[in-house]
Amino acid sequence: MPLRNIKLTISYDGTHFHGWQIQPTLQTIQGTLADAIERVTNAGVCPQGSGRTDAGVHALAQVATFTTASSIPSSNLRKALNSLLPETIRVVSVDEVPPDFHARRSAKAKTYQYRIYAGEVCPPFLAKYVHHNPYPLRFEPMVAAAKLIVGEHDFTSFAAVDPEKHKNKDEPASNVRTIFSSQWERDGDVLTYTVSGNGFLHHMVRNLVGTFLLVGKETIPPERVTTILDQRSRTAAGPTAPPQGLFLVRVEY
Repeated sequence: MPLRNIKLTISYDGTHFHGWQIQPTLQTIQGTLADAIERVTNAGVCPQGSGRTDAGVHALAQVATFTTASSIPSSNLRKALNSLLPETIRVVSVDEVPPDFHARRSAKAKTYQYRIYAGEVCPPFLAKYVHHNPYPLRFEPMVAAAKLIVGEHDFTSFAAVDPEKHKNKDEPASNVRTIFSSQWERDGDVLTYTVSGNGFLHHMVRNLVGTFLLVGKETIPPERVTTILDQRSRTAAGPTAPPQGLFLVRVEY
């Protein structure tokens, strides 16, 4: 039987996982998913994700692809995988796609959200999914700062050193990325940063949020973000925000 190319859309709570990528002796999303696929199809595969989420980071709609000779219908494959996966990982949909479709190489855009709880006491049911910041923040300067990264820029200042980057031939060598939208919204005590772009560097969203928080605390003015971009130095930007507030929301093809 010819190989089928399968696209999975996956939602997961990354709290207790060591990120997406398979690591020896550590529980990861990719490794857990690969084990479930092997049990269902009786063949070992390594599902390729649209990108690597870090330890503690969540996803509403991560995309992964793998090839299989199994004839199990897509709807049954989804049910079978969800019966084996932990409740913290759910396969939302299964689709058969053309042979040249690839979760990472075919992606045109991604959207991330970062959530901050600004109230004095963080509700326990939110604690795993927000960064709790009970200190005073000026919201309007944060909104202004976020707008300054829209467009094509070199985001070296907001990129952590990625030891895996040189191993991945699919990753662009340049740190230039195009941001389509970058905005903050406030709903009571919850501040949500949403950013869409054609790609993101290692820790880029979390480093942007860490810098926007410095703006909100009035440590730096909003316009400093432009200077930070021009400096192309990680030491120029703010600290890396914690992982639990970050969600991969959507991947577009």
